[in-house]
Amino acid sequence: MKKYCYGICLLISITINILLSIYIYAGGENNQEISHQLSLTWSEKAAAEAEAVAAISCSGHGRAFLEGLIYDGQPVCECYDCYGGPDCSELSPECVADADSGDPLFLEPFWMQNVADSSILIPGWHRMSYRYDDYTMMSTELEYYIRKLHSIVGNAITEGRYMVFGVGSSQLLTAALYALSSENSSSPSNVLATIPYYPMYKGQTVLFNSENFEFGGDTNSWRSNNSTNNMDVVEFVTSPNNPDGELKKSVLGGKTIHDHAYFWPHFTPIPGPSDHDLMIFTLSKLSGHAGVRFGWAIIKDKDVYEKVLNYISVADMGISKDTQLRVLKLLKVVTEKDGKPLFEFAYNKMKDRWDRLTSIFSKSTRFSIQKRHPLHCNFYNETRLPSPAYAWVKCEREEDDDCGAVLEASKIVGRSGSSFSAKNRYTRLSLIKSQDDFEMLMQRLTELVSLENGSVETM
Repeated sequence: MKKYCYGICLLISITINILLSIYIYAGGENNQEISHQLSLTWSEKAAAEAEAVAAISCSGHGRAFLEGLIYDGQPVCECYDCYGGPDCSELSPECVADADSGDPLFLEPFWMQNVADSSILIPGWHRMSYRYDDYTMMSTELEYYIRKLHSIVGNAITEGRYMVFGVGSSQLLTAALYALSSENSSSPSNVLATIPYYPMYKGQTVLFNSENFEFGGDTNSWRSNNSTNNMDVVEFVTSPNNPDGELKKSVLGGKTIHDHAYFWPHFTPIPGPSDHDLMIFTLSKLSGHAGVRFGWAIIKDKDVYEKVLNYISVADMGISKDTQLRVLKLLKVVTEKDGKPLFEFAYNKMKDRWDRLTSIFSKSTRFSIQKRHPLHCNFYNETRLPSPAYAWVKCEREEDDDCGAVLEASKIVGRSGSSFSAKNRYTRLSLIKSQDDFEMLMQRLTELVSLENGSVETM
């Protein structure tokens, strides 16, 4: 009887232990999830609001935003160009293809696919101070990830260099000009760029009307009429260039500001790291987040660094702490798997657009686009063609001296060559807007080129 009782007790004990193990193993994840849910307090309402707005579909041709348009107390769709209606489902058949701005919405699908990893939730008390606890206005963690990014991509030397954050690259361009220009108002620095050049260089220089610098125009024209030996010159070098995508070098070889907004693997092969005294980058053309307004300068000389930093401090008391947190979150996604997911997505998107664009212009004798030359890319370790952000279109017929007007007559809006101090026989077309914008551009270009042969083809 004793042996029988011992056997029953042992069997019951083993059974209980098995059941407990199954419960702990199978229910552990659920218990952790329940515990996690119970620990959420202040974030629940904010998360629910964000999820509700994000769930508004807008037919895929628009977006709703928390701080966007409100109707009857509810966020409503903000439609992309050419679309309208309550859910952005109505396409305007007479719509103009707007290829003017450099709004980089072509990367929006990537971030929709990675929304969980790239989103942030900010409490009301977050970073209320002007400064961080180290008495600086720049996040050291964010600076670490920017340096890590350049190391991965191989497009800039950052070791032993100083770094300054700015409100996009636009603010940093002016800060750099301030730092490099003459301090002698009786002999201001001449600010130069090579045609075709980004219009902001001239626009900002003229607007700020400083006693220490003045816009001198095109580098080649200026060099033919002046000697650099006795003149103080600051040269803007844009590489890849806006608007034609060419990799540029300094013409004068003096004080330079290297604008590398487009020096990323999805726009151009990376032949090697840039190693200049002052280099400027921007988040907008890296990740597509133009609205975040964030850029950074990499500077070799300490005195120049301190002048740029002083400019930013006086102008804005540093960059928004909320902005820095968001950029940090985004760069953590960008640097995952050595940057391959983002750059492959972006490159494939741009390559496809250039393939389609080239196919259309190959059928035309009236219009041409810039030549692209293959280069070895160290990031991909292979030779690739550039896929610039913009098409630099030329009207070949003698009578088409205003190419922008020719395109506009066919419902295509670009940016005229004169905006870049070039001839109006050229027009810049943006290739980095939303997919809807690009499809409309392809449709209008196809119709225009087809007219050369006296017939209109379908896409």
